[in-house]
Amino acid sequence: MSSTFHVGQREYFPGIGAIPFEGRESDNPLAFKVYDAQRQIGGRSMAEHLRFAVAYWHSFCGTGQDPFGPGTRMYPWDQGSSALARAEAKADAAFEFITKLGVPYYCFHDVDLAPDADDIGQYRDNLAHMVTVAGRLQQQTGVKLLWGTANLFSHPRYMNGAATNPDFAVVARAAVQVRAALDATVALGGQNYVFWGGREGYACLLNTDMKREQAHLARFLAAARDYGRSIGFTGTFLIEPKPMEPMHHQYDFDSATVVGFLRAHGLDGDFKLNIEANHATLSGHSFAHDLQVAADAGLLGSIDANRGNPQNGWDTDQFPTDLYDTVGAMLVVLRSGGFGHGGLNFDAKVRRESTDPQDLFMAHIGGMDAFARGLEVAHALIERSPLEGWRAERYASFDSGAGAAFARGELGLEALCEHALVAGEPTVRSGRQEAYENLLNQYLLR
Repeated sequence: MSSTFHVGQREYFPGIGAIPFEGRESDNPLAFKVYDAQRQIGGRSMAEHLRFAVAYWHSFCGTGQDPFGPGTRMYPWDQGSSALARAEAKADAAFEFITKLGVPYYCFHDVDLAPDADDIGQYRDNLAHMVTVAGRLQQQTGVKLLWGTANLFSHPRYMNGAATNPDFAVVARAAVQVRAALDATVALGGQNYVFWGGREGYACLLNTDMKREQAHLARFLAAARDYGRSIGFTGTFLIEPKPMEPMHHQYDFDSATVVGFLRAHGLDGDFKLNIEANHATLSGHSFAHDLQVAADAGLLGSIDANRGNPQNGWDTDQFPTDLYDTVGAMLVVLRSGGFGHGGLNFDAKVRRESTDPQDLFMAHIGGMDAFARGLEVAHALIERSPLEGWRAERYASFDSGAGAAFARGELGLEALCEHALVAGEPTVRSGRQEAYENLLNQYLLR
């Protein structure tokens, strides 16, 4: 990937060059302290392990607005005379930022990349034009598309959902965007396609036929899959769980709910999960829990890397800086064999009060360093610490004898009872939680 960006356009982040790796002793806020893209860990480079991606929507579209006030950031790429001119300038700014940061991938919604339009023909023309622009920029910079998706939640037509909307006309209109976004993803070489059902749920159960809506959602996903395969999409379709907000209850509540839904409708052969940290905590789980559920089902696809504020009950989408979270996440990823087509997309936004251009760089640098350190520690815990041995020993009674027979399904309830009569009262065995936590700290502090 090129670390410079010179195609004759305006420089949108002047004074900031390619972000260097300077190591732990550096005090430079615009340098990596841990993330060294080419450093080898377990036979792969950090870049290959982590597969970082920049979120187009938060980083180049979000102005800092919240329910209590308008945006606080005025972007220089939003000053063009027409919507398409502004979209082109935004793309130039995005690829300048991504290349200076040294990130290999990006992600987008259709109407992040191109201007939206109620007229279907105009919408398609806008997106096709911007796909051409993005394709040229990808070729010039070497940046790749991790995944594409369609925004089926912002427009008022989707206030009652998209694929689950009680009005068939809305379902059909949603298909227009999904088809166009799939076309764009294939044209740009996207490795995944994501469905986030932001309004696929209900606000009031009294007026909702939940069984019917979920059946329609499954039919819609199957139709999208079939179309994607027909145009040559060979990547992974991803579902992103979230429990609520904006809806009272969303059908993709958490990892376990989505796994069950995919299996119930025969979609688990093509679909996996895109886990977001903040969504996991909103569902009452830890980030690592939802990752582990997906991994245990063989359906862990990709990660939206962020965090929430534990004092807030909504989706704050803060950049990830909690090392315990990143270690826990990378333990799951490494044990499951790595990302495959997926990666770590920073679905995170700088704070409303952060208004300088360098703030966006520093936010990403901090998140990348946090996950790089998580990778280092997780790899060391697996390869050099007693952690895996401790975990195996805790379940050793199922590795031989009657315990192994039970695990193979060879012992019924009567046989279990007979074993208990012979064995007598079980010995109390400590879970040693403190030892595990101290071991993690020991390796984190090295």
